[in-house]
Amino acid sequence: MTDFDPVPHPLPDPLVDLIAQRFRVLSEPMRIKLLDRLRDGDASVTELQEALGASQQNVSKHLGVLLSAAMVSRTKHGTSVRYAIADPGVFTLCEHVCGGLRRQLSELDAVLATEVTA
Repeated sequence: MTDFDPVPHPLPDPLVDLIAQRFRVLSEPMRIKLLDRLRDGDASVTELQEALGASQQNVSKHLGVLLSAAMVSRTKHGTSVRYAIADPGVFTLCEHVCGGLRRQLSELDAVLATEVTA
């Protein structure tokens, strides 16, 4: 299935499970921060740790989850390891969520503005 293939409706249970798993992976703020930082290019655990102000253990734990979900890739360069985005489609999902949040906030602002003037 490509990004352009229609999604079956109703969703088959195995697909529902895969979608839910993807959302579970993205439900942790640190993982979203890691993906956002990796959007700028590959990085080592140390670079990610410094960029995000997080512990090495925390960064490594979340990178492991993202790696298992095939959202990031890991490449060894001698004794160092670099992480990179493996599935850029994750950013499309994030952009859709951000767009929905913007619309929701705009609607809320409009409701609040009407109540203040009433």
